[in-house]
Amino acid sequence: MIGRGGGSIEDLWPFNEEVVARAIAQSQLPVISSVGHETDTTIADLVADVRAATPTAAAELAVPVYNDVLLQLKQDQTRVFNAFQNFVQRARQRLNKLQTSYVFTQPNRLYEGYLQKLDFLNERLKQAGQNNFNLASQHYQRVFQQLRQQTPIHQVRQAQTQLLNLQQRLNRGTQLVVRQKRQQLTQTVQSLDLLSPLKIMTRGYAFVTADEQVVHGVKQLQPEQTVAIHMADGEAQAQITKIDGGK
Repeated sequence: MIGRGGGSIEDLWPFNEEVVARAIAQSQLPVISSVGHETDTTIADLVADVRAATPTAAAELAVPVYNDVLLQLKQDQTRVFNAFQNFVQRARQRLNKLQTSYVFTQPNRLYEGYLQKLDFLNERLKQAGQNNFNLASQHYQRVFQQLRQQTPIHQVRQAQTQLLNLQQRLNRGTQLVVRQKRQQLTQTVQSLDLLSPLKIMTRGYAFVTADEQVVHGVKQLQPEQTVAIHMADGEAQAQITKIDGGK
């Protein structure tokens, strides 16, 4: 606190000095100015943190009233107590909520999701293992078949199978050729049979031989010559009595 009681302007003039004003403004502690009476105003009043009308008012500002302090303490105590009660009540509610949650009432629900995930992963592992086994088995079968195809026994069996197929094809081809030749022979025999003199002779024709030579014309015959007439059912002897050369 800086100040003095009432007085003339000359008495209060030190509080208008620049050095005093700067000292008040640079002070690290709060400054209460109470110079003169309420109507008096100095530069010290303007730069101070708080201005009091009189030194008595400055003292009242600097020192709180005891009853006010007690009332403030009581209010602070009440606020602290209420805040603590609220804190305890919220903590108790949280505790009750936790105690009634499924974490404590049904702790197995904590790891149900993990069990389901474990079962799922286990199934995936089994499936992956089965797939790998199937792939390996298929690869083994392919390699085994390739090796079997490269073995001499397999090649011999293949050659035997091919030989048997060729023999069957040869037999079928031979039988087909024989049937075709037989058909051709039958057709040829039938054609020859149709052209056979004997077949023609059955229709009433005959041929003549003289001295065991077939007579093709009358120029080969002589009167009184004996000839043989050949017919389908036999032959007969005849004598040439007349030769007519015809036209």
